Amino acid sequence: MTATAPQLDEVYAKGYDSRVARELVSFIRPYWRQMLFALVLMLIGSGAAVAGPYLVKVALDSGVAQGSLPVLRDALLIYLFAMLAQWGVTYLRLNVMARVGQSIIYDLRRRLFGHLQELSLNFFSHFSVGRVIVRVINDVGVLREFVTWAMLAIARDVFTLVAIVAVMLTMNLRLSLLTFTVIPLMVLVTIAFRRRARENYRQVRAAISWVNSVLAENINGVRVVQAFARQDTNLGNFKDVVNDNNLKTNLRAARLASVFFPSIDLLGTLATAVVVWLGGAAVLGERITPGILVAFVLYIERFFNPIRDLSRRYDTFQSTMAGGERIINLLETPKEVEDAPQALELPTIRGEVVFNNVSYPYPDDDRPVLENIDLHIQPGTTVALVGRTGAGKTTLVKLLARFHDPVEGHVFVDGHDLRQVQQASLRSQMGIVLQDPFLFSGSVGENIAFGRLDAEDEAIEAAARTVGADQFISQMRYGMDTAVEEGGVMLSVGQRQLVSFARALLADPRILILDEATSSVDTQTEHQIQRALERLLQGRTAFVIAHRLSTVINADLIVVLEEGRIVEQGSHADLLAKRGPYFRLYSMRFADDEA
Repeated sequence: MTATAPQLDEVYAKGYDSRVARELVSFIRPYWRQMLFALVLMLIGSGAAVAGPYLVKVALDSGVAQGSLPVLRDALLIYLFAMLAQWGVTYLRLNVMARVGQSIIYDLRRRLFGHLQELSLNFFSHFSVGRVIVRVINDVGVLREFVTWAMLAIARDVFTLVAIVAVMLTMNLRLSLLTFTVIPLMVLVTIAFRRRARENYRQVRAAISWVNSVLAENINGVRVVQAFARQDTNLGNFKDVVNDNNLKTNLRAARLASVFFPSIDLLGTLATAVVVWLGGAAVLGERITPGILVAFVLYIERFFNPIRDLSRRYDTFQSTMAGGERIINLLETPKEVEDAPQALELPTIRGEVVFNNVSYPYPDDDRPVLENIDLHIQPGTTVALVGRTGAGKTTLVKLLARFHDPVEGHVFVDGHDLRQVQQASLRSQMGIVLQDPFLFSGSVGENIAFGRLDAEDEAIEAAARTVGADQFISQMRYGMDTAVEEGGVMLSVGQRQLVSFARALLADPRILILDEATSSVDTQTEHQIQRALERLLQGRTAFVIAHRLSTVINADLIVVLEEGRIVEQGSHADLLAKRGPYFRLYSMRFADDEA
């Protein structure tokens, strides 16, 4: 488990993109009134800040120099009022923008989560969970940072700069031009910093991305790590490669910042020294007043603060463009399976299933997974799908559950083309148990009731009892209320499988799909489940994918697939008598199971 380069789409910074900017504006548009109010507050606060040095000039020149106590008093009171006003409007603005930023992020994460729930399984086959989480957490967080703090900060910095320049030019043109002589040097320093910082900050974000990735991989695979005694090796790799790289890139960024920001301060100090020297001489020569000199010194300090801030905001802006592009691309990812505009709600079904000349290819490939599948299943029939790995068994049941749509042909349930019915109305009448069952954080009872939230405790307990899960549940400390933790780590694989059986059966499905559902259950438990299924499958249509003989021989119909085609179908005895593909599979695999 070593650090690897980021994915190709992991772009950490980019320039202005009008498409991204338009979409970002659409996120902000519902809150334009609050944004406008915050902008007004920002203008008031910036105006008060800019007025401060000028009021000091008035106090010195018209108050102290003229010996006028009322002027001095009024100037100081106005100055105090201006500073209090700046504090008050800044307090209000930060509160307004924090609420706006959090509201936008709330809306955006809700949209992302809803969209992710509806994306096809193919998307998740090509897009790792870690990268999806980065979109929803990190990229959205970057947008929050930009909306909450950076947007108005950029406007404030620009407004403050323009206002300060205008006031300085009005007070004294010569001192203003002397102050601005350091600007070309500052521009050169800022450009050099920006170029170096852009690459440096990219490396910082890539490094922390590697840290997160390796941490997640090791935590998820901790059982394998410990089973193979890889702790020291993995720790060494994390310490010497991944974490060391993160340390070095952050230190490089810190060194760069430690050069740039003191350089800006030095240039500001140089400008102040020039103004004090030449302005002091002018004061001695009585060409300017002491108030103007003091005001210029104060304005110089305020003049360079926005420049420093804008140089930092540039990186935030680039990160926002990159994060915004990734979020928009995710939101614009098309759904492979969507309900038709006039899709019907599927009524209560009997369970008749028809595959009519169905074909489906591998994603991003022309090779067919299924080709020309014709199959007619009567209600209440138990169908066993057998074949070698990759024959198309799982794809067949995915088409039935409408996780995919066939590229050719049609799938019908009770005569309804699945493309013309609402997905929710179909899946609410189906139960699916997978080979690798997934349980959610919560109690055992909550996981059993996952597909039927209104189920009473008695119904939950009955479902558990039917599949034999009540035996181990009753031995747990809190019974049905025992927490299973994320992924069901508190239960064994077989116990998780039994809970998933109870979950599917509690939903009272008309069509039941078992995809290698007994492969993780011991033989004794499987016999128990088989006895329960004999009663529960009565009146239901069931599709069973299994390698164990006991799961197959009792099926009403066995369908044998090879390379995406149905090569034969019939009962266990009929297919053995034909001595065809099923007989060969039985001889190689099932005979050992029977023994």
